Amino acid sequence: MDQMSCTVSQLADAAGVSVRTLRYYGQIGLLTPERSANGYRTYGQDEVRRLQHIMLLRSCGLALADIGSVLSSDEPDLEALLRDHLSRLEQQAQQLAQTIRTTKVALDGLEEFYNMNDAERFEKLKRDSVQRFEEEFGEESRALYGDDVIDEANQRMLSMSKLAWDAKEELEQRVKDALTQAMATNDPASAEARMCVEMHAQWIRVHWGEGAYTPEAHVQLANGYLADPRFIEYYDSACGEGATEFLVRAIETNIH
Repeated sequence: MDQMSCTVSQLADAAGVSVRTLRYYGQIGLLTPERSANGYRTYGQDEVRRLQHIMLLRSCGLALADIGSVLSSDEPDLEALLRDHLSRLEQQAQQLAQTIRTTKVALDGLEEFYNMNDAERFEKLKRDSVQRFEEEFGEESRALYGDDVIDEANQRMLSMSKLAWDAKEELEQRVKDALTQAMATNDPASAEARMCVEMHAQWIRVHWGEGAYTPEAHVQLANGYLADPRFIEYYDSACGEGATEFLVRAIETNIH
């Protein structure tokens, strides 16, 4: 690779990649060799350096499309790309760590769960749900709304009947379904968006109680969604990219 130029097989051997990989990079415009007088592909020092960048970024798990985009710019900013990628990885790691903890808890309690009757299982389901909320969102929620509001909401969840709990779960799914339909209109003032907002308001009342709901608190809650990647992931993963932002716009548009 220190030569002025090299063939595809020489570059493949030196870089530790396959000839097929180099040819594929050429097909997608990621690494374009020159043609020598005899028609062979040759790679100069610029292509060798570009391949080094490609291999570095690939080793970090970046997609070829993202690599091609940054390398095609006049002044590629690899540091900015890697810092942004690292930030996304750290967020994913936090979410994965929480999922691992939850799974471990589920495994530890599996035998106990099997030995419970239906009533005991339901009570455990409610306790686990409240505990997960406290672990994931408790600190932020208590800072925003105060301990009394969150304690009362938790107690409402724990005191729910099976019928009320199932209705709550169904309403939560209906909010997501309505949000998906509303997004298709691309209009936060559409009838579909208004229906979604009404369902979301009802979902808040179920958790907070009728007396605790206010339009101002609804808008405040929605704005908090955009500041927390976990809420963005919750709605975007269920309803499509941009779902959380659309929901917030719909709430701001329709809540008065």
